[in-house]
Amino acid sequence: MDPTDRRRMPWYVLVALFALLPLVYSAPPAGSAAAPRAENPHGTFKEECAHCHTSDSWKIAKVAQGFDHAKYGFPLTGAHASSQCTACHKSLDFTQAKTQCISCHQDPHRGEMGTECARCHGARSFVDRGPMVRAHQLTQFPLTGSHAAIDCESCHKGTQQGHMQFIGTQADCKGCHMPLYQSAKTPDHVAGGFPTECQTCHATLAWSPARFNHDASGFPLTGAHRAAACAQCHIGGQYRGTAKDCASCHRTDYESATPPHASAGFAASACASCHGTTAWNPASFSHANTAFPLTGSHAGAPCASCHSDGVYDGKPTACIACHAADYTAASPTHTPSSFPQTACGSCHNTTTFAGAAFDHNTTSFTLTGAHRTVTCQTCHGDGVYDGKPTACFSCHSSDYSAAVPTHTAAGFPQSACSSCHSTTAWSPASFNHANTSFPLTGAHVAAACAGCHSDGVYDGRSTACQSCHIADYNTADPNHAAAGFSASACATCHNTTTWSGATFDHDGSYFPIYSGKHRGKWNTCQQCHTNSNNYAVFTCLSCHPHSDKPKTDGDHSGRSGYSYDSAACYRCHPRGNS
Repeated sequence: MDPTDRRRMPWYVLVALFALLPLVYSAPPAGSAAAPRAENPHGTFKEECAHCHTSDSWKIAKVAQGFDHAKYGFPLTGAHASSQCTACHKSLDFTQAKTQCISCHQDPHRGEMGTECARCHGARSFVDRGPMVRAHQLTQFPLTGSHAAIDCESCHKGTQQGHMQFIGTQADCKGCHMPLYQSAKTPDHVAGGFPTECQTCHATLAWSPARFNHDASGFPLTGAHRAAACAQCHIGGQYRGTAKDCASCHRTDYESATPPHASAGFAASACASCHGTTAWNPASFSHANTAFPLTGSHAGAPCASCHSDGVYDGKPTACIACHAADYTAASPTHTPSSFPQTACGSCHNTTTFAGAAFDHNTTSFTLTGAHRTVTCQTCHGDGVYDGKPTACFSCHSSDYSAAVPTHTAAGFPQSACSSCHSTTAWSPASFNHANTSFPLTGAHVAAACAGCHSDGVYDGRSTACQSCHIADYNTADPNHAAAGFSASACATCHNTTTWSGATFDHDGSYFPIYSGKHRGKWNTCQQCHTNSNNYAVFTCLSCHPHSDKPKTDGDHSGRSGYSYDSAACYRCHPRGNS
């Protein structure tokens, strides 16, 4: 026996061999010749006999715990630990025992799965589902649901010798379930053209009940469709190629509908425009998807209000199509007032036809001020709306005629009312004098119109000062006319703030009396201008008298042309400071 085989000999073989030793060997009686030594029935296997035998009997009583079967290359686990030694050790020569599973267990797979039985089988039980299932998860067909609990033979059926039973087994459902597919009648799978991909409806937990995912078919089920029996739509067991349009199932509903759908122009292919999957009735038509969205009172009106004639497709959307009676009975009368039938929306809205609101701002005459609150009849009392004149005078002729001052006599043109009047109120008027050739400044701004226009003359009124201030000119002190002050040169000394307190530019025009040595040396004009009727006459000698002539002569010693005369003084001192 090969020593290696002997070391691998299972312990129960050794026990059996030790049990046979008393039969083949016994000590010779005393005094007798030594008997020949019996051959060890266990071959070259050497272990303590007491591991298996006792002094009471050579037969195997119990394998001692001290015997380590694992050191011979085969640990005893699971069912192997409780098996009889002779179950594996058919010979007392333990070295002949094999450690391969197939040496004790017949291979039902006929070598198809190889010799590594431990990939699927365990020592606890040869038919141990745990390792089998775990091994199956590494294949192309992991076990789930009830597949994990059924016997292997349910799918791996025996075949004639030479054919594989495990390798190459079909992994698709039909490999095992084709009889169920062929025998299914509710519905009939064969007649209905159901695909053989069973997992579309069936799960591995149980073949029945099946559950078809309609959402993956291109026709998701919603509303009442979800609760409907399959046969309601799949009449005659037809499933593959069933029409998806509403009319294929609801043709009767379409033909019996009120209003009649065909004559009303409702296409059989457009059921979803009004009907939902929750219920065929009531329908809800979305007018917003048409060329005439419903707003205001239209949204709540019954269909028959506009479609009493049964016309739905191509129905006119113009207001007059439904509101001709309203147009005819309208006040003011729309036809003679030239309100076009096509422009109802200019004044009316969909909330109510009555209480129209015309937007005057869309015309050439925008309403402002008091015009916004007057009634239409105030301006259109004559019934004229289209082409109505927009000039102020067309409505305000009586105001123009009664105006104070009298506008006609004053030359106020009828076409220029807005020059003084506004739309807030006809009175009071506000004339902008700045737009004339005589802008008002100073005291003129606050003066009453009659202050200058008391004669009723407005147009062409003279703008010269003396036209209003001739009395002031005539009573002026000094006497302006005698003094040679021109009546047309009032502005030379006077301003518009006040006529009194005139300022004459004596320094710049004639002789410095407000500056230089003469400043503060005089009190009245008459001190120099002794003739109040002629300011061209003046004298220097009233301040420089003859009594002071010697001094004056001395101051002018050597001056060419010197003469003790007022005119001579002015010839040399027109701008002087002496």
